Amino acid sequence: MPRALWLLIIGMAVNVIGSSFLWPLNTIYIHDSLGKSLSVAGIVLMLNSGANVIGNLYGGHLFDKMGGYKSIILGIVISLLSLIGLSIWHNWPQYVVFLTIVGFGTGIIFPAMYAMAGSVWKEGGRKSFNALYVAQNVGVAVGASLGGIVADYSFQLIFLANTIMYVIFLFIAVFGYKGISSKPVQQEHKDVHVKAVSKMNFQALWILCIGYLLCWASYSQWTTTIASYTQEVHITLTQYSLLWTINGAMIVLMQPLLNGILKYFSFSLKKQILIGIGIFIISFIAASKAAGFSGFLAAMVILTIGEMFIWPAVPTVAFALAPKGREGSYQGFVNSTATGGRMIGPVLGGLLVDHYNMSTLFIVLIFLFIIAAGTTLIYDRRLKIKKEITIKTV
Repeated sequence: MPRALWLLIIGMAVNVIGSSFLWPLNTIYIHDSLGKSLSVAGIVLMLNSGANVIGNLYGGHLFDKMGGYKSIILGIVISLLSLIGLSIWHNWPQYVVFLTIVGFGTGIIFPAMYAMAGSVWKEGGRKSFNALYVAQNVGVAVGASLGGIVADYSFQLIFLANTIMYVIFLFIAVFGYKGISSKPVQQEHKDVHVKAVSKMNFQALWILCIGYLLCWASYSQWTTTIASYTQEVHITLTQYSLLWTINGAMIVLMQPLLNGILKYFSFSLKKQILIGIGIFIISFIAASKAAGFSGFLAAMVILTIGEMFIWPAVPTVAFALAPKGREGSYQGFVNSTATGGRMIGPVLGGLLVDHYNMSTLFIVLIFLFIIAAGTTLIYDRRLKIKKEITIKTV
């Protein structure tokens, strides 16, 4: 892998370590420490995710206009300033304000980093995105593990730890990313055929991302309603954080094995996503039957295998579909879709649990996965360049 990609991998890991101190514990903090209902917690997380969606779209646009370096620096500075505020003022309603600003800042960062990864190693295909995905989960494993321990000692220190990691990330970006040539070549879309192909490509991505959004809406229950439910069945914060540590560790250790399996069976990206959705369904069935730590552990192991199939595949498809000069915008759309799922999920889950029960929630989630499988099956039917996309993403 190119040196530039390694710098992006390190930065991504540090970024996610910082955010993983907080995001798995947000619902618990709002519900238990601030005394708000699950529905209110869902609305707070919806605001955070809504700001993140705007940041994703803006960050992708910025990448296409002025490159990755300036986009990432801007996102880090906004996030860091809001985290400093959160470290000082984390009661109600200041918590909501700063968490929302953090969402916007981090939203700018992610599409730029993914677009940079694809740009600096185009011949690597899906390997660039797999590498960033693994880096994210190294961050999840380390951050979530330390976060649970720190939270058991003092929740206030969580905010300070998150801030310190973003200071480190800022130094990495300032001194490591400036020399990376990542601004895509602009293309004038005057040719009618080029415009038609671009339109079909975006329509295909849009359809695929409907299912992607539904998968994320369901997946987000693990950090919201399921997180709160684990407290009701007397699972400690340390044990809950351990689930995410195992999640991240599995992804790091098993990614080479998964890559070998995908290469051996020559799975297309569509099949890869469909297999992942099927595994997600099994995971949520297991979670619905869980009554203790071992049950949730089994469900998390299955969930992790499923996400290893899906999460890196969709950005890879987006990069393959993107016209020259639109790589950032397409990655921004994918990231905003994922964030949209994380925005809808907490509200939907909170309402279903508050007004019905956990069993109803799991039934609805499985139905959403079935819809996601349907959109994945049909997203590329109108494309006339399937063969080209397959070659580019292998």
